[in-house]
Amino acid sequence: MLFGLSAEQTLLKDSIEQFLRERVPLSRVRQFADSHADHKKRAHDIHSGDTNVDDIDEGLAELGVPGLLIPEHYGGVGLAPLDACLVAESLGNHVTPYAFASNAVMAPTALLLAASAAQKEHWLPQIASGKVVVGSALSELSGAREDAGVTADSSSRLSGRAQFVIDFQADAYLVADREQNLFLVEANAKGLTRKPFEAIDRTRPVGELLLDQVAADALVSATSPGVTSSVLAIGRAALAADTVGAAQHMLDQAVQYAGQREQFGRVIASFQAVKHMCAEMASSLEPTRSMVWYVGHALGESQADAVLAACHLKAHISEVGQMVAKTATEVHGGIGFTDLLGLHYWFKRIGMNRQLLGSPQRLRREAARIQGLTPD
Repeated sequence: MLFGLSAEQTLLKDSIEQFLRERVPLSRVRQFADSHADHKKRAHDIHSGDTNVDDIDEGLAELGVPGLLIPEHYGGVGLAPLDACLVAESLGNHVTPYAFASNAVMAPTALLLAASAAQKEHWLPQIASGKVVVGSALSELSGAREDAGVTADSSSRLSGRAQFVIDFQADAYLVADREQNLFLVEANAKGLTRKPFEAIDRTRPVGELLLDQVAADALVSATSPGVTSSVLAIGRAALAADTVGAAQHMLDQAVQYAGQREQFGRVIASFQAVKHMCAEMASSLEPTRSMVWYVGHALGESQADAVLAACHLKAHISEVGQMVAKTATEVHGGIGFTDLLGLHYWFKRIGMNRQLLGSPQRLRREAARIQGLTPD
């Protein structure tokens, strides 16, 4: 049995990498992050749709990224969760300011699993073409916060607060209520207020939704057992893959710097302590890539352990990513903490991924519950 990427998957990854190398240099990332550091500018972007990365969005749409998981008869590419994980890794490697985890992964999965035929016909072609971005307000399912959560009345009108919305600059939102029912809400719906957050990772804006009797479109089969678990699982896999990509970049930068920086007449890569630091990063990070591949495969094949494996995957990679981010910064010495090299963009991306859709501690508790090791 050959456990590896197919020729088509390798071609997909190479195509995305080539595009991102050309379109997303550090200067573009810095430009986007700086423009979104200002609260008023970010609020303007939300209402106007101006994100300063239209060419990136359009280019990735031409490559089929928004429609990766959407079947061809809806205008998508019809690929599998493993393919989405490969793209997520490349996006993380370049800290790409792009709406992916929700718009291209979680929202299409929810629609395919739970939407009516009419809902699929309406939403999926628009997502696949890049004309519509759908954010996800599901964080309350993976970590309830005080005074947060959404309730729905008998008329599918939503009220409450949803925090840490992923792919926040969106045209619509996938919202979960406290009963784990799923709804689609238009961004311009009456009674909906959007507030951007001051987050450490400025490459992917997050925020909160304040809902006051907001009309919503309920997904007809969202109450089926396992729908929300599957949506969360594939979102966690995408975030974990993004962390792998970001951590790989930091490791590569550390190795490159160690081979150039000289002290006492020698490059620091020749020092045993630095060698050990780089080796520890590499030996910890490399196995996580096969974990991502397995979970992507398990989700695509609807294996019984897919949700459990996704919990373990994100929990483990969150901690490995944190270690790599810290160690790679230390290899650079004092300059690693400055804005000159921009390492902090990858550092913060890893930190944000660690918390979105469940911290390692939360995910391990959830895994223990799935295995019957703790009471519900």
